[in-house]
Amino acid sequence: MIEVISVRFKNRGKSYYFAPNGFQVEAGTKVIVETSKGLEIVDCCRGNHMVMDTSVVQPLRPVVRIATQDDLRVEEINKRREKEAFEICQQKIAEHGLDMRLVDVECNFEGNKTMFFFTSDGRVDFRGLVKDLAGIFRNRIELRQIGVRDEAKMIGGIGICGRPYCCSQFLDEFQPVSTKMAKIQSLSLNPAKISGSCGRLMCCLRYEQEAYEELIKKVPKQGAFVETKDGYGTAVQVNLLRQTVKVKLDDDGDDSLRQYKANELAAVPGGRPKDGETPPHVLNYVPEPEEEKEEIEDRWLIPFVEPAAEIQPENEKKENKARSSGRRRSRQKKQAPKVQPAAASEAVQEVRPQPKPNKSRRPNKNKPGAKVVKVEAKLHNAAAEGGQKPAQGEGAPKEGQSRRNPNRRRYYHGKSKGGGGDKQV
Repeated sequence: MIEVISVRFKNRGKSYYFAPNGFQVEAGTKVIVETSKGLEIVDCCRGNHMVMDTSVVQPLRPVVRIATQDDLRVEEINKRREKEAFEICQQKIAEHGLDMRLVDVECNFEGNKTMFFFTSDGRVDFRGLVKDLAGIFRNRIELRQIGVRDEAKMIGGIGICGRPYCCSQFLDEFQPVSTKMAKIQSLSLNPAKISGSCGRLMCCLRYEQEAYEELIKKVPKQGAFVETKDGYGTAVQVNLLRQTVKVKLDDDGDDSLRQYKANELAAVPGGRPKDGETPPHVLNYVPEPEEEKEEIEDRWLIPFVEPAAEIQPENEKKENKARSSGRRRSRQKKQAPKVQPAAASEAVQEVRPQPKPNKSRRPNKNKPGAKVVKVEAKLHNAAAEGGQKPAQGEGAPKEGQSRRNPNRRRYYHGKSKGGGGDKQV
């Protein structure tokens, strides 16, 4: 194991290992490193870490120092020089009439070299352009022709996926990409849909190519003659990711298709046999045991809690009890039949049964309730027995007695051993 730091030039593209040389460097710090072309200021993308010896290309160059304020000021000066050199080079290209497109300009940290990157469809004779640029900048001039992929890597941008270009972010080297990869992945073969902004096939087509190559080995190709658990047929549609195949069986109708999993069918070697020949048996299908589904506890599920019974205070209980007893008394009063007062001249009157009075309350004399006519017992009893009406004045009071009207009605609640009722005398 060896301790290194990872850095990037111009904060883009591939990362390189450098020896920290005793410095503790954090990610995002600018450092000065020694390269084959001299000193350069780079961005640290990963601090001190250990890597295997086999992953390091020897000799491992060291870090000279962590960038100071003077180093950062020199970097700003070089950036302004790069902008000026870009404008001047474009003017000179137009003057010479060269078929080339200028992409970027880089000035090294020491300021003794300027590099111009351009793209072109063919070879370009730029010897006259180099002489003019060397006379203006008075340093070493280098023109380098690059491809369209390198151009996209230097300029950067946003792809159709909505993310920055892979080449400008993390790709170390460009890998070859072909239309066969798009065909295996069942993508559209329209160049406009599978090409990047550089005009070449998208680099991301290669990311899943190995997975698709493994999946395609487990299912037959489209149009192959296959044997299924239900018979022989032809594979019409193949879904690599789901590992399913739609098969048109020979015994079924023209429009009927059946879907099978990859383990439920097998391709017959040699294709469909000739007429009269029996196809070989190649399928060894064993049904898979059904997996028991484990109940997954949902930790976001709110537990059900039964509502607690409402506890009424003592005051509310008393009020409810009094209210119910009042309603019961009012119902009894409504059900009690009214007794019409009888005439005093009648000897015998019909006695109607009345409900048992409530003992908890004293009778109210002012309200008509169980009414009984109170008269002199002797006079009325004798009249009832003889069937005669009491004579006028027979019930007159004697001297020393209170005057009473025998025809006057008096009311009281009669009580007897058999229960409540009215007494009429």
